[in-house]
Amino acid sequence: MKPDKKITVLVVDDDQAHLMTLKTILKSWGYDVQGANDGTGAVERVKERPFDLILMDVRMAAMSGIEALKLIRQYNPSIPVLIMTAYSSVESAVQALKEGAYDYLTKPLDFEALKITVERALEHTNLKAENLALKEKLRSGFDLRNIIGKSRPMKELIEMVAMVAPSEATVLITGESGTGKELIARAIHSNSDRKDFPLVIVNCAAIAETLLESELFGHEKGAFTGADRRREGRFMQANKGTIFLDEIGEMSPTMQAKLLRAIQDREIQRVGSDETIKADVRIVAATNRDLQHDVSAGKFREDLFYRLNVVTLKVPPLRERLDDIPLLAHHFLQKYAEKNRKKVKGLTPLAMDMLLKYGWPGNVRELENAMERAVILLAGDYVGEKELPLSITQGYKGGDFVRPAVLPSVDRSLDELEREAIMAALEATGGNKSETARKLGINRRTLYKKLEKIGVA
Repeated sequence: MKPDKKITVLVVDDDQAHLMTLKTILKSWGYDVQGANDGTGAVERVKERPFDLILMDVRMAAMSGIEALKLIRQYNPSIPVLIMTAYSSVESAVQALKEGAYDYLTKPLDFEALKITVERALEHTNLKAENLALKEKLRSGFDLRNIIGKSRPMKELIEMVAMVAPSEATVLITGESGTGKELIARAIHSNSDRKDFPLVIVNCAAIAETLLESELFGHEKGAFTGADRRREGRFMQANKGTIFLDEIGEMSPTMQAKLLRAIQDREIQRVGSDETIKADVRIVAATNRDLQHDVSAGKFREDLFYRLNVVTLKVPPLRERLDDIPLLAHHFLQKYAEKNRKKVKGLTPLAMDMLLKYGWPGNVRELENAMERAVILLAGDYVGEKELPLSITQGYKGGDFVRPAVLPSVDRSLDELEREAIMAALEATGGNKSETARKLGINRRTLYKKLEKIGVA
């Protein structure tokens, strides 16, 4: 396939007849081809102008292809180099690849194989360039202004994120469920020096206690039943990047001790191994619990709390940032209108007033769920009270939001009353299980068991 633009290839060979043959063939494929008679000449040419690809013989009198490859990669490591050898020995091929050659070809060359290899090398280089360009675009595009909020609490939070992100400090993000703690963690990572490395997210409450150690630190083959191979944990997946430990307040005392060691020593130990491994990660943790209260109650290690609590960022609940509700509502309407291929112009004044007067126990997540539901149910252009959930509309009277008292019926069983309480709490929190568990005064694992018992996934 002929290239869309002129791509410059440098051919290096001290065999003049072979050099001329290759130049002629590559030119017929549409490439701009330059030549060099030895490794020294190749290095000089690379310093003079950029090349998209180099095709170079390994055996040359003045300077070998391997030596020239080393010098070229010191000067410009992005140029793919294809090495040609008349001696199809494993040693020369392996050495070339170790020194950074993209691939090698054996003489006499198969020109069809040469064409495929050249195209593959150029395609690989283009993908790398596009990937770097995309990363740069994401870096410049992930602006803290992408966090939706103009209220004073959000402005103060965004200012704190901007100050903390470039540092290496461990950060503890607090706030009720559904406030957007994960979004803040992503903003910290994306505006840090670790942004080119992974952000690994772990929900500590969603993983069984018996599996959490393996999930975080990895395990050796045979460490426990079902461990049929060695597995890297989330810490090593996040090496040089950031690990976000969500709902860290749900972690057991045993795991708290192991996490403390990992934070203090910057080392981890796979389950079933005596070997310690260095883990270069930045830790960002989040919780909807009052960890200081849990420390006083003996439910959370004080030393771990202070290790995590180097910098604390509190994400305000939605009821404390009313100025942001119209912005968020319109943002979610647009998001789900595009997803569902609908045209939505906005909300009626009454619907917006209902949103502003509601208490939002499920915070931003509940608002997002409400707007998605409204878009799905909407038949006209504007979202009205008919499209809003009952939890928002039923308590709205005369411009004020009043929660009606609900008295349980005495002619129902305890199981029925419990099911009703759980379902009511789920509806009130917009399906947020963490907030539901908090409101019911139970932990998430107990809630999951009860949901399973009543047949709710």
